[in-house]
Amino acid sequence: MKTVPRLILSILLVAMPVFHSVEAFAHPHILDVARQVEISPQNLLSDLRQVQVIFMGEFHDHVGHHRAQLSVIDALDDDERPLAIGLEMFRKDSQESLDRWVDNDLPLEQFLEVYNDNWSMWRAYHGIFRHARNAKVKMLGLNIPRQLTRKVASGGFQSLSAEERQMLGDVQCQVNPIYGNFIRQAMGGHGGHGSQYLFFCEAQLLWDTMMAHNLVEFLRENPDYRVVVMAGSGHAWKFGIPRQMLEEADISYRVILPEVLGRVDRRNVTREITDYLWLDEGEDGWVFSIE
Repeated sequence: MKTVPRLILSILLVAMPVFHSVEAFAHPHILDVARQVEISPQNLLSDLRQVQVIFMGEFHDHVGHHRAQLSVIDALDDDERPLAIGLEMFRKDSQESLDRWVDNDLPLEQFLEVYNDNWSMWRAYHGIFRHARNAKVKMLGLNIPRQLTRKVASGGFQSLSAEERQMLGDVQCQVNPIYGNFIRQAMGGHGGHGSQYLFFCEAQLLWDTMMAHNLVEFLRENPDYRVVVMAGSGHAWKFGIPRQMLEEADISYRVILPEVLGRVDRRNVTREITDYLWLDEGEDGWVFSIE
């Protein structure tokens, strides 16, 4: 009678994701996707220090994802190389307000007016913004006016006027099947077909392209900086902002994504999607301390 449970156990073990821990790490659990092993925070940071840009994906309302971002930002802020935080959440035209915030030249009440005009969920993000202010870490607005993205999402890239295209630098946004499939996977396999889905993909591609352009523009003017880019998980995938960045310049980078079941998780993740997958959940799963 014991053979059946053993057989079931054997099947379950074969079906489990194959990755191994280098050591018995407690928290956080970070998967090195290329090697399919867990690595320590120290080894993660050692690799991140070899590159100029680190993309960290997030679910915007997930406080744990922002704790993970702050852990990396805080650790890299000790380096001799100056650090900046790139923000999907802020438009480039709000850069002056970001500079004044970091310089402690803008009271919280006034800054919140600018913040709420750009984004929401201050309680989820305030730790990162306060860290940047206290530690004098530059913050970069990478995004474009939301009305342009909405216009493309509803009417396609062709709906932009000549003036609007010129304002964007005459950027071209042609969605190929690979990008369309990437967007569908980033949405958890959802997404339709036809013109409306194409328009949605064009809006996402416009967003990725312009954030990459603004990032590259900053690094050309400030080549000594290392940048941690905070963006929605779909934008941070290698098919998103990173690919568009490489279209403009040869810049070293890494991608860290949080595990999201059904979208990118330990069962389906590949090195074409991300370099690292942050596996943790729970109160202690999204932070680390470096001694």
